[in-house]
Amino acid sequence: MLSGEFIERKKTKKIKVGNVCIGGDAPITVQSMTNTDTRDVVSTIEQIKGLEEEGCDIVRVAVLDSEAANAIALIKKSIKIPLVADIHFDYRLAISAMENGADKIRLNPGNIGDRERVRKVVKVAKERQIPIRIGVNSGSLEKEIMNKYGGATPEAMVESALNHAKILEEEDFFDIVLSLKASNVPMTIAAYRLISQKSEYPLHLGVTEAGTVNGGTIKSSIGIGCLLAEGIGDTIRVSLTGAPKNEVRVGNSILKSLELKKGGIDFVSCPTCGRCRINLIDIANEVEKRLCNVDKNIKVAIMGCEVNGPGEAKEADIGIAGGKNEAVLFKKGKIIRKIPQEEIVDQLIEEIDKI
Repeated sequence: MLSGEFIERKKTKKIKVGNVCIGGDAPITVQSMTNTDTRDVVSTIEQIKGLEEEGCDIVRVAVLDSEAANAIALIKKSIKIPLVADIHFDYRLAISAMENGADKIRLNPGNIGDRERVRKVVKVAKERQIPIRIGVNSGSLEKEIMNKYGGATPEAMVESALNHAKILEEEDFFDIVLSLKASNVPMTIAAYRLISQKSEYPLHLGVTEAGTVNGGTIKSSIGIGCLLAEGIGDTIRVSLTGAPKNEVRVGNSILKSLELKKGGIDFVSCPTCGRCRINLIDIANEVEKRLCNVDKNIKVAIMGCEVNGPGEAKEADIGIAGGKNEAVLFKKGKIIRKIPQEEIVDQLIEEIDKI
């Protein structure tokens, strides 16, 4: 087992992105993408630092023009995590982004023109040991492939990805990451399953255009989570319409739920029922909010009654179980003391701080 007690990950080629590895036996990484104007260096740096605090491992920025490519050099000086340049069509921007310090580029080599342009990009990537992610989306497949398969299908996406990879392979370049994203969850899952059978390149998982924080979290958790549970995937990006930090929070939560990532608070709470005699919903929300940036490798349980806690939550490092207008504080299943309802959150946080 490479990670997770019950999950055996497929062994893929390991590549290096700055100071982070993707694939092989490397931990699964969480990515996000800034939604600032990359040319606005101050705002972009500020957003990336916020993503770092949330546990983002790799960040991507859009490179629309030469000014944005040049901004990478300034941005890199102020951030800690590897930076990926997102390029479409213009090979010169790919070269400029790499020369300015990008640790990886997202580029489809079939979309940048003739083979000579590909050679120029590969030459710089080789010299600087910069990997390339080939990103295939169901909504932008090549016309000939769409005609061949009668539309966007998992098979069409896989053929497109492998065709792009072949262009790089023919230039003796193999530091490649593949992604095959669709907004349709079953199609996404099927495409990744198929490419996993046909390629040893590391896979970047994601459901594209997943939607808002609420709907997109569900789509991404199902699509990404299903594949990770099957051992498929080496790095993930949760695509949400909203603040990028939400993508990182959800991504880390997916990994922790599958026990593919350790560290940080493991927060559990019961759904409540008629036995609950305290305001557990507000208590749980407030405790989770106050623990969101606490870096302790512990399990915290918020339980509504004596049935669910501390008995069913006895494996938790610390928790509370509700009574009538009060709760008992317990640690590893052992009751420590009673707490009045109005003091539950503060006293629980104080005890967590002591751990």
